Amino acid sequence: MAVTLVAKPNVTSPVWEHFGFLPNEKGEPANLDEPICKICGKKVPVTRGNTSNLRCHLANCHPSINAQLPPQVSGRGATSKRTTETGTSSRQLGVAEAFGKSVKYSRESNRHKCLTDAVTQYLVQEMVPFNTVEKPAFKSMLQKFDKQYELPGKTYFSETAVPKMYSTVKTSIKSELMNIDYFSATTDMWSSVNMTPYMSLTVHYLSTEWVLKSRYLETVFMPENHTSDNISDALRHTFEEWSLDEKKLACITTDNGANIVAAVKKLNWPWLNCFGHNLHLAVTNAMASVKDRTARAMGLCHTLVSTFSQSWLKRRDVAKAQAELKIPQHGLILDCATRWGTKQKMVERVLEQIPAIRRVLDDRRHQHLNPSWQDIAVLESVNAALKPAAEFTDLLSGESYVTVSSVKPVLKLLTEEMLKPSSEDTTLTSDIKNKMCSVLHGKYEPAALQNLLAKACCLDPRYRGDHINDTETKSALFEEMVGVADEETAVRAPAPEVGDEGQAMVPPVAKKKTLGDLLKSRTTSASAPIPKRAR
Repeated sequence: MAVTLVAKPNVTSPVWEHFGFLPNEKGEPANLDEPICKICGKKVPVTRGNTSNLRCHLANCHPSINAQLPPQVSGRGATSKRTTETGTSSRQLGVAEAFGKSVKYSRESNRHKCLTDAVTQYLVQEMVPFNTVEKPAFKSMLQKFDKQYELPGKTYFSETAVPKMYSTVKTSIKSELMNIDYFSATTDMWSSVNMTPYMSLTVHYLSTEWVLKSRYLETVFMPENHTSDNISDALRHTFEEWSLDEKKLACITTDNGANIVAAVKKLNWPWLNCFGHNLHLAVTNAMASVKDRTARAMGLCHTLVSTFSQSWLKRRDVAKAQAELKIPQHGLILDCATRWGTKQKMVERVLEQIPAIRRVLDDRRHQHLNPSWQDIAVLESVNAALKPAAEFTDLLSGESYVTVSSVKPVLKLLTEEMLKPSSEDTTLTSDIKNKMCSVLHGKYEPAALQNLLAKACCLDPRYRGDHINDTETKSALFEEMVGVADEETAVRAPAPEVGDEGQAMVPPVAKKKTLGDLLKSRTTSASAPIPKRAR
């Protein structure tokens, strides 16, 4: 039977927290010269309350506990300390304390496990190489923090610590995914900087708390030929690896690659092409259709960006010219063949920096690089055509909000308003806009895609099917989705409370432009009403 120890009264040293005394019949310490260690139960004799033997016992038998004690102050209970020339306090360590600080933590101790977990977390979250733990500076830094911690080698982290953390996180995510009703997925084939091929899979779902979540589940090495059979096998294997039920898959989004589209069709999964990739194809095809009229200006644009990016002297001179001309001190942007939206950004930035560029290149040696008025006219026409669609790229690529329901309204907005040629457009601008609209219409022409987009648009309370003008189509969709429920019970979002002067009582908050902001003023005024179910 364990004996309850009592504490020594009127003590200030924290070392007494780990020692107690056998009680007498009054519940007071029976013998103040024989404290007992609360950790191991060993008696440690002391004289007149001196704590040296107690500290020596902790240092020898319980070094991790001893390391957590504050330094022992020299003198008879005084607080005198020697001060170094730099103004920091220092003292000579006692033999027991010095010995305790030289003892390394056991690998089974909680302290060692806690510190090792922290290093593992750093390696994983910052994605640094495993050999970081063997860098002299890194090891020296950890020793400054805690001299008793002995850092494991890189093999331990690569073969034990990180795989263990991966297994723990994977188990947690699989458990979470088993409790969801439906999910959507996105997948893509890509190559690293050394051209190693991979395939990635991400799932998106609503948690039990109705929070939209995205989980980046897998990046699979794909050394085989990227045929539809190999891709479909990899996708099915990933689903099995994460215990994903194909029946819960609402839709999978990919780019328009023939192999990935064929793979999804082979799996018989609901499919939706990526809006960003469609927009990129619209821009690429539109620019290709007018290449004979834009080749010189676009080629000069690329040359200017390359010239300034490869010369420190020119970057220095253009920065000076920007300051003198009081124009934004921005660098030039090079477009990327696989990153949609960068072509417009490149053209817009060159047009913005034309005054500074001309000042830097204003000599006979660089005269051929200076854009002519015809080049500038072409670039302005290209920018006027591409800019209306540029702001939709990021807005329809977010993970923290639903975007599929916005595709139909955005398509309507783009093709019928923002990309519709106007009387102020040049012939070049009109041709680019017409081609972009034609490509976008073609990408969403299949009936299955139209049906999916219409359903999503009807279910979104922001739109409620307002962008579907055909009453019969809308009625059929509601009949299919709602079933026996009565549409009259649908609750619309309440209007904001207004004051006496008709102004919203909640003050406006400054925020970034959202998709709703772009669509708010363009809601179809003559949209068909939500049909009522016949009783």
